[in-house]
Amino acid sequence: MRIGIDARMAYYSRAGIGHYIISLIEGLRELKPDEEIVILQSHKDKSNLAGSPFKRAILRTPSHHCLEQWLLPMELWPLRLSLLHSPDFIPPFRFRGLSVITVHDLAFLIYPQILTRESARYYGQIDAAVERADHIIAVSECTKKDLMALLGVPEARITVVYEAADSIYRPIDREEARRKVKELFGLEWPFILFVSTLEPRKNVPTLLKAYRIIKERCPDDIKLVLVGGRGWLSGKIFEMVDELNLQDDVIFLGFVPREKLLYLYNAALVLAHPAIYEGFGLPILEAMACGLPVIASNAASIPEVTGSAALLVDPEDEEALAAAIRRVLREPELASQLREKGLKRAASFSWERTARETLNVYRRVLGES
Repeated sequence: MRIGIDARMAYYSRAGIGHYIISLIEGLRELKPDEEIVILQSHKDKSNLAGSPFKRAILRTPSHHCLEQWLLPMELWPLRLSLLHSPDFIPPFRFRGLSVITVHDLAFLIYPQILTRESARYYGQIDAAVERADHIIAVSECTKKDLMALLGVPEARITVVYEAADSIYRPIDREEARRKVKELFGLEWPFILFVSTLEPRKNVPTLLKAYRIIKERCPDDIKLVLVGGRGWLSGKIFEMVDELNLQDDVIFLGFVPREKLLYLYNAALVLAHPAIYEGFGLPILEAMACGLPVIASNAASIPEVTGSAALLVDPEDEEALAAAIRRVLREPELASQLREKGLKRAASFSWERTARETLNVYRRVLGES
């Protein structure tokens, strides 16, 4: 059996779905499956994500292109794939083999106002995508329930396969981490950390308001460091920094590769993740794996990921968020408890498990055919 994994999105972004693709491929490679696996990459991507024993195939059709549904099936036809895994939601509808898709979240249905016209066009194909797919992987029980409630997908057609933090994320000496952070980014300790793409559902404005409250009530010079690329409709975040007069206190680092992000997680005081919606919420697990206390929202999949290992607050309540952050900063015993619980929680997830359960989905779909 020949299985294709559409890895084109990894060229456009190493975060988000791109990160999921790369981690899944690495996990599958460690399993050494008997099936022939072909990694489908953009012709612009010079990296070889396949590696032995997987094969690599080059595709010229760009992701999210308006002609993707016409061009991609023609490129796939000569490859004679038995099954195609589309990690970016939307499969080629004219592909004649079996189809597995991964749905990471349905934020675009729950909060349509956060979409640009182009993203609305692309994700507007989700109804056809879930109908066309032979099986759907959801990254959380929350996403599974959304698929059933919003799109009427039968439960039997969905398998929940959790993501995980990379093995690179681990506790290291904090003083060494702070030294490296200063060397790499020019950042002085202490600081509060946020990690995620800057887009509306990540709820950064509420974090900025909470940080303003902390600044007014706490005389310590604690910075707020935002890590993540600019997503759609992110302009409001930068405007609010000016409105709240936080230009000297909020530091934007943009996308940071995982080798350097390791130091930020180990050097920070706390991770603040007040998203109003997450299909999974990977930065939470990454922070926990480094022993960083986490404060997050009590929305969507986040309680499912954190368990009891984080402080959870209403994502719309900046006072509650500020109070939770101040508790962690002022109560060393609480911070220590969150570190210990977080390390145990993160250890219960692994990419080896993700890859194994994903491979089981492939085999089940191929067997049922």
